[in-house]
Amino acid sequence: MTTAAAQTRDEARIPVKTRGSRTLGSKAVGSRDRKPWTPSQIVLTLLATAVSVVFLAPLLWAVFTSLKSETEAVEVPTHWLPKEWTTQAWSAIFETGNITNWFVNSVVVSVCVTAVVLTVSALAGYGFARTEFRGKKALLGLVMTGLMVSPAVLGVPLFTTVQQMGMVDTYWGMILPQCAPAAMVYILYKFFQGIPRELEEAAFIDGAGRWRVFFTIVLPLSRPSLAAVGIFTFIASWNNFLWPYMVTNNPDLMTMPNGIATVMNSYGIQWAQLMAGGLMAGLPLIIVFVFFQRQIVAGVAHTGLAGQ
Repeated sequence: MTTAAAQTRDEARIPVKTRGSRTLGSKAVGSRDRKPWTPSQIVLTLLATAVSVVFLAPLLWAVFTSLKSETEAVEVPTHWLPKEWTTQAWSAIFETGNITNWFVNSVVVSVCVTAVVLTVSALAGYGFARTEFRGKKALLGLVMTGLMVSPAVLGVPLFTTVQQMGMVDTYWGMILPQCAPAAMVYILYKFFQGIPRELEEAAFIDGAGRWRVFFTIVLPLSRPSLAAVGIFTFIASWNNFLWPYMVTNNPDLMTMPNGIATVMNSYGIQWAQLMAGGLMAGLPLIIVFVFFQRQIVAGVAHTGLAGQ
């Protein structure tokens, strides 16, 4: 009995040693497989670092300038770091500017524009991709001509139309003219064309209608593209300066870009306050990119913008 028990213990120890030896061996092999950086990797890393510094430099300059006094912000020669760190510009922009209303107005306009553009683009893109009707090619071509027309060219006729409709100095006057999404219709149109028709045909056989197929099959498969379209639209609407500037003169309806442009007095532009306001205006976009960068990349990869 004692001999059998000892033999059993010896057999139980063998796999443990074997597993340990394999683990140690794998670690040793992994350490040997680690190769030093090649010259090309070093060059690319240095190049990426230099590009990152170039892109971050204006942001750092804005941060440091916003922490200077107005007198120090306009000193010549200029210098990066403040001699005296102060939050005077941040306090002044909240006291003298109606920045809370500007921020709320930008959120309302951008969210509404994004919601309308997503709805219109999804319906129009799916209609062009899956339905056949007389004049489809001509209508699609008419929509695509919107890609070749600059929004600035349409400013005067759009303003005349909005004025005749009595929507000057209103939210709808700022929202509706931004909801003509030719580019977004094209993006979703190309994506819907790539969805296999067999999925929809199987649903039709089971008795589903066109609307049910659209909402239960097509839209769930289109989440990456819809996310990308929504993010691009939100960013474009948030940064839009020209149209809100044209359609409203009411300070209480100004958006962030328009409100920040008024940060000046009889002595000229207040640069420290302007940098503080610019950082506040750009903060939501930075947050959107940080939290939704995966959706942006996935959307670009699935919407025909990546080499198609």
